[in-house]
Amino acid sequence: MNFLKSYFAALLGTFSALALLLIFFLLVVSTIGAVFSGDEQTSSLKKQSVLDLNLNLTLTERDPKTDPIQEALGLSEELIGLPQLLRSIDLAAEDEQIEGIRLKAEYVTAGWAQTHAVRKALAKFKSSGKFIYAYGDFFTQKSYFLASIADSIFLNPLGTIELKGLASEVLYYKSFQDKYGLQMEVVREGTYKSAVEPFLQEDMSPENKAQLKSVLFSLWGTLRQAMAQARGLSETALDEWAETLSISLPEEALAHQLIDGIGYENELEAKIKARLGLEGKNEINWVSPNKMARTKAAYDKSNKNRIAVIYANGTILYGEGNETFIAQGKFVEAIEEATEDDWVKAIVLRVNSPGGDALTSEIIWEALERAKKIKPLIVSMGNVAASGGYYLAAPAHRIFADPLSITGSIGVFATLPNIHQFSENIGIHAAHVQTHQNALGYSPFTPISEGFKDLLKKNIHKTYTTFKERIAQGRGLSLETVETLAQGRVWTGKEALENGLIDALGGLDEAVEAAAQEAQIETYNRMHYPRWEDDLESLLNQMIPSAKIEGLGQLLNLFGINKSTVDEPHNPLFFTLKTQMPFSLKIE
Repeated sequence: MNFLKSYFAALLGTFSALALLLIFFLLVVSTIGAVFSGDEQTSSLKKQSVLDLNLNLTLTERDPKTDPIQEALGLSEELIGLPQLLRSIDLAAEDEQIEGIRLKAEYVTAGWAQTHAVRKALAKFKSSGKFIYAYGDFFTQKSYFLASIADSIFLNPLGTIELKGLASEVLYYKSFQDKYGLQMEVVREGTYKSAVEPFLQEDMSPENKAQLKSVLFSLWGTLRQAMAQARGLSETALDEWAETLSISLPEEALAHQLIDGIGYENELEAKIKARLGLEGKNEINWVSPNKMARTKAAYDKSNKNRIAVIYANGTILYGEGNETFIAQGKFVEAIEEATEDDWVKAIVLRVNSPGGDALTSEIIWEALERAKKIKPLIVSMGNVAASGGYYLAAPAHRIFADPLSITGSIGVFATLPNIHQFSENIGIHAAHVQTHQNALGYSPFTPISEGFKDLLKKNIHKTYTTFKERIAQGRGLSLETVETLAQGRVWTGKEALENGLIDALGGLDEAVEAAAQEAQIETYNRMHYPRWEDDLESLLNQMIPSAKIEGLGQLLNLFGINKSTVDEPHNPLFFTLKTQMPFSLKIE
């Protein structure tokens, strides 16, 4: 027995020592990489190069950090930031060594607005006179929308092309709740605030159907027009093919001029070689977006003018915040840092958020209000800037959105799970003793009291009223007008421009240019906020980007290393009022 104890103790000590050595090694490598990455290196290209855009990868709102560990393990191409991708396309248009682009994108994971931004950059590249060849083993509707800008589109002989229009599916849970006793208590303000609708009824309300129909037809109108113009087709024909699903086979797509050729990827490469005049064993010099971006330094050290771009990406929660969610801690700090920096001449807030906690939205809104009194504040909307996301946008001097952005959703709700009936059914009974009638507050094991429900309604009404006041103040609209646009209804960017919720259609680049004009500067550097500090978990997650490391917090605690954590939501009423999207809007 003593032998086993000694053996396992020695084994644990060995693993502990190895883990500590690994941690030390990763931190040292990361530190060295951070030092040397301070001087950005540029690279030159060979003649007759082709930019190779394989967009079957993760596209992030913000450029991911380049890390020496990723570079060493060959993982740096696993994902790419939208700003760097757009910059690489722009640089390729200007670089004399780049002859054209090969585009490969069967399954685009980016949102519709992000995809549209890439497509616009490709259209600009195409106008320079250089070629774009697109290939797909198959094309989803989104990937075909992107590929349709190419000069020539090629499809695998056994591939398919998807052209079916847009749809959104919403699941309803009322019967499930009634059957199993798992209820969601709901209080809301806003006719269209239908995030809670699936818990209250069996089917979609007329109001929800109306807003979904409006959004879908607005989005489809933008997609249809772009594809028709690029391919020289009529919009009526596209509608007919989508209605009848009559175009799916390569031969059908070729006959109706949706594509230009049927073949394999190596045949496309042969066409590119012929275009470049390459013979025999001469290979094409493919250039990745990352390499393209390194041909010109992104930061000009001689220029002290800066535009601060603050990325607000993810759900809004109370706490510190990180790369995946927005919270007042880091984001207020970033706003104040950009405001106090004399070199920063204007601020652009890039919002890609369905909303979330109302209190956090208000705190960040107040910080933005202070900032706009000192410097120009411009907002750029990404795939979605709705509810709390629009709350953050309200103070801006100008708001830009893509026609395919989803915004609006001005409303408030609270949802509280209640398992009273379920717990009774399985023999769990809750008993209470309290000094006052409503002292218990909220408990999932007890039906919500009328007093607590009234408290919820009062706070929701106050939050909704404040939300509308913020918009009226920021947009220069009357409260009556805001009410007609509110009630939780969502709008596309195109609709939002028509009803005054935004100022112009455009992406991040257009917003940055507008900020520079407001600041009266012609040349500038972009500075990105918030500034995230690397910790061990992020380093290991970069090493294994496709997997989430479970239990890392316990591992770090085992070795006496404290893992930074997000503050628990603090609310004296023990509930969170949500300014959030009316539903999980997945449009296919």
